[in-house]
Amino acid sequence: MANFTELDRYLFGQATHYEIYRKLGAHLTDEYGIPGVCFDLWAPNAKRVWVIGSFNGWDENANEMELLKPETMGIFELFIPGIGEGELYKYLIETKDGKRLYKADPYANYAELRPGTASAIADIDHFKWTDAKWMEERDGVKDVYAKPMAIYEIHPGSWMRHPGREDEGFYSYRELAKALIPYVIEMGYTHVELMGIAEYPFDGSWGYQVTGYYAPTSRYGTPEDFAYFVNECHRHKIGVILDWVPAHFPRDAHGLAEFDGTCLYEYADPRKGEHPDWGTKIFDYGKNEVKNFLIGSALLWIEHYHVDGLRVDAVASMLYLDYGKQDGQWVPNKYGENKNLEAIELFRHINTLILGRNPGVVMIAEESTAWPMVTGAVEDGGLNFSFKWNMGWMHDFLDYMKLDPYFRKDNHNKMTFAMSYNESEKYILVLSHDEVVHLKCSMIHKMPGLGIDKFRNLMVGYAFMMGHPGKKLLFMGQEFAQLREWSEERELDWYLLENPDHRHIQSWVRELLHIYRKNPAMYELDSSWEGFEWINANDAPRSIFSFIRKSKDKKNNLLFICNFTPMAREEYRVGVPKKKTYKLILNSDAAEFGGSGTERPTSYRPEKKECDGRAYSFAYPLPPYGVAVFRF
Repeated sequence: MANFTELDRYLFGQATHYEIYRKLGAHLTDEYGIPGVCFDLWAPNAKRVWVIGSFNGWDENANEMELLKPETMGIFELFIPGIGEGELYKYLIETKDGKRLYKADPYANYAELRPGTASAIADIDHFKWTDAKWMEERDGVKDVYAKPMAIYEIHPGSWMRHPGREDEGFYSYRELAKALIPYVIEMGYTHVELMGIAEYPFDGSWGYQVTGYYAPTSRYGTPEDFAYFVNECHRHKIGVILDWVPAHFPRDAHGLAEFDGTCLYEYADPRKGEHPDWGTKIFDYGKNEVKNFLIGSALLWIEHYHVDGLRVDAVASMLYLDYGKQDGQWVPNKYGENKNLEAIELFRHINTLILGRNPGVVMIAEESTAWPMVTGAVEDGGLNFSFKWNMGWMHDFLDYMKLDPYFRKDNHNKMTFAMSYNESEKYILVLSHDEVVHLKCSMIHKMPGLGIDKFRNLMVGYAFMMGHPGKKLLFMGQEFAQLREWSEERELDWYLLENPDHRHIQSWVRELLHIYRKNPAMYELDSSWEGFEWINANDAPRSIFSFIRKSKDKKNNLLFICNFTPMAREEYRVGVPKKKTYKLILNSDAAEFGGSGTERPTSYRPEKKECDGRAYSFAYPLPPYGVAVFRF
């Protein structure tokens, strides 16, 4: 009896085979009591297919696959006895016009280390998970928006490396768990977001040109090692988010491009099926089997590997048919518009499915345009993502921070504008890897001034980001003011922490993160004006912003004051909403952050003195680039 049954074929043809990764690909099994591996491949336009590999000396005639009925479905299958884990293999596909293609398995669970391109047989089912408590708590989450989310974005191959090793010194998934988890806990992040986990051939693509949508990259170990990493994160109460790339795939000969001699995974019309800017292929989102391939990949990471969320790359390039294209390079939809209706349907399907089956999981869109309702409900016409990266906030924030402080007064609205649309989506504020590469400079080198002024600018910038509504993401190295731009070819410059300026800013970010996590006012009401109030959004002449973050129970609210100039304000008066005691919980002038260490009162009582349109106020000595946070 065939492994790929009639029911499998029906579900696959409907794009509803949600465990397709258990059927297509190479799976350890036994037939009539004989152990071996069953290979199943979708290649509807192939004439003949063989399995070639290390177990048959790559003999091109040894193991031909059988085309299952009905032949029109295009499923090839073969059981090979006596082989097991670790064997390398490829499919040799003979096309209708007689060409011979050597393809890696699209559904492989593992691959040989690049530059090799063969797939590898792996048993992904024998890892013993011990994160039941985490998974149970995740399933019980009623409202992901009311939870803290401070994400540490990392590229595993360049966070830290073993020096002087011939294998480039990559930390394995297990070594990364040992080194990264204590650091993440100490700093106070809630989640790690990993770049480049799905298998990819070229290091310089950072994992955004995927060939193995079902395989954790072998650069850092086996699938079991990857499962161990996720399990350990969960045991230490750290969420794991993966970058996931359904927008496009590379043209590599062993990959998905023209897989069976035809445009199987990509749109056949090059005006729909190719990105001219990126030199990559675009998935055919109208083909059910292709949709099922992508849905199955997402479900594998979420349900099999227990990952807590997917950050979906390049969403805008999927939504717009004319993305990155000139006139004549794209085809309008049936209504004459530039919206990709098939991609929209895929997002609605995949997001509704994953979030419905996995409460507490998040789907995050990297979407850079004003497309409406990215995080809106499907029934209201939305795409049903959990969160959207706030690229508008990021651009405005960086434009402002790069300015000489003298000119900031004329650009004050860049820091306040994001609040005017904050309720339109559920946002994550991001300072990601994209902002510190390709001659864009590291975060510290974007700052104006010289020496300590750069550090002070960055400190007040980070404080404003942490206080502003929206979940948070910061790319690795920026928490200690990495000087050089990021490169995937080397580890972060950890030696900088021997310098007190870098240690101070790391301490600052750590304190901000811990304040963020300890105070529900910082995260409970991110998308509502109930959780935020400007005290003074219009102090442009002095480039000072003051605002309040509020909790649901109206207790332990926080008042932020951020000074974006090198001018000290000996008695900066701030209006307050209540005649209560305001307790100073964060002072950027403290010695631990490289400040003067001048003693200040820990609590402030307002007096009946009108300021900022409020009856009560108090004065605070605000230093150059000073930040003060009060709890009340």
